[in-house]
Amino acid sequence: MPVDALVGRAYSTRTPYEVGREKIREFADAIGDPNPVYRDPEVAKAFGHTDVVAPPTFPIVVAFGLLNQLFDDPEAGVALHRVVHADQKFSYTRPLHPGDRLAATLTVEGVRQVAGADLILTRTAITTVDGEPVCTASASIVHRGEAEA
Repeated sequence: MPVDALVGRAYSTRTPYEVGREKIREFADAIGDPNPVYRDPEVAKAFGHTDVVAPPTFPIVVAFGLLNQLFDDPEAGVALHRVVHADQKFSYTRPLHPGDRLAATLTVEGVRQVAGADLILTRTAITTVDGEPVCTASASIVHRGEAEA
């Protein structure tokens, strides 16, 4: 598939992702962030939250699952072993809390050639299963061609 044909291709979650206290704690541990707002409901409430809150980069858990769908799509021709993650941004409507049930759709928004590689721009809209917007994750990945692999 020509890389420009990827534009507009979309991948959606197959099952809701349920945010849990333990998943938030594990993620905070994995990124090495000891902030108690990710672990202690009373500390989080002191900061105006209803419960613990997920770290700002937590939605990558959902977004990466959709990136894997892109990598696994034989028609897309994007091979994980030729990919470098170039950029990631998150834009929030509201924080994530335990009990949130999330759905998401990743859309390939653009593809351009940069120094002989494909720069693929994606946008992942993350909502609750009821359709409430939560977060948008924007990513850029560099896909090297066959000759550069």
